[in-house]
Amino acid sequence: MAILQYLLASVALVAPVVNGYKGFRTSLTLGDFKEQMEEREMRTALIHPRDTDLEKLYPAQTIQMPIDHFHNDSIYEPHTNETFLLRYWFDASHYQPGGPVIVLQGGETDGAGRLRYLQKGIVAQLSQATNGLGVIFEHRYYGESHPTDDFSTKNLRFLTTDQALADQAYFAQNVVFPGLEHLNLTSHNVPYIAYGGSYAGSVVAFLRKLYPDVYWGAIASSGVPEAIYDYWEYYEAARIYGPRECIEATQKLTHAIDNVLINHTDTEYPQRVKNIFGLGNITRNDDFANAIAQGIAGLQGLNWDPAVNSTEFGHYCGNISSTEVLYTGIAEREEEAKELLAVGGYDEVKLVNQLLNYIGYVDATAVKGCKRRGKSQDECFTNYDSKFYQQDDITQEWRLWAYQYCFEWGYLQTGSGVPADQLPLISRLINLEFTSTVCREAFNITTPSQVERINKHGGVNISYPRLAHVDGEWDPWRAASPHRIGLPERESTVSEPFILIEKGVHHWDENGLFPNETRPGLPPKPVADVQKAEAEFVKAWVEEWHKARGTDV
Repeated sequence: MAILQYLLASVALVAPVVNGYKGFRTSLTLGDFKEQMEEREMRTALIHPRDTDLEKLYPAQTIQMPIDHFHNDSIYEPHTNETFLLRYWFDASHYQPGGPVIVLQGGETDGAGRLRYLQKGIVAQLSQATNGLGVIFEHRYYGESHPTDDFSTKNLRFLTTDQALADQAYFAQNVVFPGLEHLNLTSHNVPYIAYGGSYAGSVVAFLRKLYPDVYWGAIASSGVPEAIYDYWEYYEAARIYGPRECIEATQKLTHAIDNVLINHTDTEYPQRVKNIFGLGNITRNDDFANAIAQGIAGLQGLNWDPAVNSTEFGHYCGNISSTEVLYTGIAEREEEAKELLAVGGYDEVKLVNQLLNYIGYVDATAVKGCKRRGKSQDECFTNYDSKFYQQDDITQEWRLWAYQYCFEWGYLQTGSGVPADQLPLISRLINLEFTSTVCREAFNITTPSQVERINKHGGVNISYPRLAHVDGEWDPWRAASPHRIGLPERESTVSEPFILIEKGVHHWDENGLFPNETRPGLPPKPVADVQKAEAEFVKAWVEEWHKARGTDV
């Protein structure tokens, strides 16, 4: 059975989505930021026992880190000589003399959330294979690694990729692991291998190129080294690899609704479209278009590991693909649905029931959720609230990744950027003006992201000895990776592994299972094969390091 079919097979058609998959996404809206704040409050009130156990197993350590590594760069003015405590965690249970230090870059989240990779994921696997010491390294500003007292725009000036790279290099050159003070485990004395997934994959790719004498090798998993301001290609993976019925229905219904919202602005029809979805009290058309567009973004959440797999994509496609009405009470809107589709340029019979199921899905996943929260629909779904965006105290963690993509990464995911001869999967009302709202309102960034700060490292063409690129065939971020469709195929070598996980999605090689959790097909063969390959070429890199220095493995 194909991996996607396996992941979707057990998904009920009409089960509501409680928490939509966000993961590594940009173009986040006000609702997403508010959801992050609510999740933060829940974490503070009730710590997950599993996370607590892992943090007891791997106590957090800290290293004094310079806030400003670049005193000659004017963007960091006023400069500072102060330091901050940057967190990391390590596991030396597999370490033997001659083994490497495997450092996982935590990326744009709390580093404690990566501890499962130290216990049984990619870091544990590579450490076991090489007699190495595994490390989870928290990215500056995230988790509890705060260089400043608040997240004001002025104080976010040190939140750049260049500063994060310098942090990871400084760590390797200066760390002393508690309990192992008698060992010199800095990069001067042992090989350092970096691993990162997604944004962190780009960081470690740049790390290998910019600090080659510090990090001997790096694995960029689903890395996105090409910064792209208008990243409409995010939805191309779903368009190309998603279930045909789901994709065609989404394209046609999105097109029909856009035709009403964009071409009939001075008529009653835009309001009637909102009304039939139960979202008649959303004031702005772009907010409405965004509110009904969340299901198709769920592809990125698919994972072979049941512990982290999101079923959102399956819920959505199961609903919108069906040509039979799945929701009681929705069929009474049939005549209204027919008329609105006709106004939108479609008279296909089966599309009527698919629209009704789309309405039912939105009702289950968005409308009812807003009612339960006791808020108005504008409060739930608008992207415009200047008062919220001005909050910048240390609890406003939503500001961090938003600042990074507004300042230098881009990746605004639009429907407007889709070529005119192609039907988009999200509304063309979701444009750069809409998706850059947070940039203007929160940070007063009114110009496009400075993607040249990232792309100067080589973009999708980045290449360097002992730099591996591992990507997923169905990953929405593939278009920003060296495996971008249309690029010349690279030869995969031990020095520069170049591996595409068949039917894989976003950094699928990062997760792992205990031996008693495995069963036939779990992990899938493409994942097991790539993890085995990673262990083999990292062992070869370590042997090469020792050979170059005339030391024993």
